[in-house]
Amino acid sequence: MTTLEINGKPMQVDADPSTPLLWALRDQLHMTGTKFGCGIAACGACTVHMNGQPIRACVTPISALQGARITTIEGAGTDKVGRAVLDAWVRNDVSQCGYCQNGQVMSAIGLLRNKRKPTDADIDQAMAGNLCRCGTYQRIRAAIKDAAKTLG
Repeated sequence: MTTLEINGKPMQVDADPSTPLLWALRDQLHMTGTKFGCGIAACGACTVHMNGQPIRACVTPISALQGARITTIEGAGTDKVGRAVLDAWVRNDVSQCGYCQNGQVMSAIGLLRNKRKPTDADIDQAMAGNLCRCGTYQRIRAAIKDAAKTLG
């Protein structure tokens, strides 16, 4: 049994320590907002935060998370930056199919926590590991700039 702090709450996971966080979240804790995309950390659909930094849950074993604070998309709107990003995503009508958007949002939050006035190059670098099959990249960029503006 492993105890993880997820979205500010201790949660018990009964799984092999090598189990990727993605499967503990989805299969054991029924937190299905974090998506499976590729399983090799290449697409970004499984992005969550560990101690405030974006990580890929599909390749992060639960054994590597002892003492870490994990935030999933379900807990993303609980602070000022997360709320600003989620609101900007809606205002800018970013989602098309929506499958990748939870990972996109988590990466955008990570960017804006570290850099409140990102340049296009900053956005490109922070979002480079997140793929969108629908091609909403321009709306994603617009939403990040919109969120940054609301954060001041």
